[in-house]
Amino acid sequence: MELSVYKIDGSESGKKVTLDERIFGVTPNDHAIWLDVKQYLANQRQGNSKTKDRSEVAYSTKKMGRQKGGGGARHGSIKAGTYVGGGNIHGPKPRFYGFKLNKKLKQLARFSALSYKAQENAITLVENFTMDAPKTKDFINILNNLKANGRKVLFVLPENSDNIFLSSRNLPEINVITVDEINTYAIMNACSLVLVDGVQEILVDRIK
Repeated sequence: MELSVYKIDGSESGKKVTLDERIFGVTPNDHAIWLDVKQYLANQRQGNSKTKDRSEVAYSTKKMGRQKGGGGARHGSIKAGTYVGGGNIHGPKPRFYGFKLNKKLKQLARFSALSYKAQENAITLVENFTMDAPKTKDFINILNNLKANGRKVLFVLPENSDNIFLSSRNLPEINVITVDEINTYAIMNACSLVLVDGVQEILVDRIK
């Protein structure tokens, strides 16, 4: 797949780039994408929910009444979950929700997601640029010139740029990351991708 590289003013630079078929032209594997997205979301969960059971509630340990002859059910402790203020029965405990996935499967998921975007013609290449200072207005103008504003956009940089990141921080629909941070969830969550020229070469170098 061949794409033109655009300047930040929206005009073509004259450079053409052929996207590697091993990354942008694979047969998408939906199950691999589902597993990778599931793992990503699971890793975001803190797993800190906690309730006290009957062994942790601060109440008297005295038996409520005698075992027999009381005319009612047997009760041994006011800490029981059947009493108001008693311990929680089978409540949540701190836990880790994440799980392991093989590197090859995660790579397949990323390439499948990128291939979907390539099939949808939702990838735009822009020449490498810098911003002298954080300026959200200037960054919005760049997106407008590339016809990428007004929808969820994943903006991928070959390396970190504080000024570009700070310029996009107040834009809720724009996600600026480096190629090191690219993941299946970010790709699938975006309507379109804007790749700064050079990102595609780094992805090829990292094929295992």
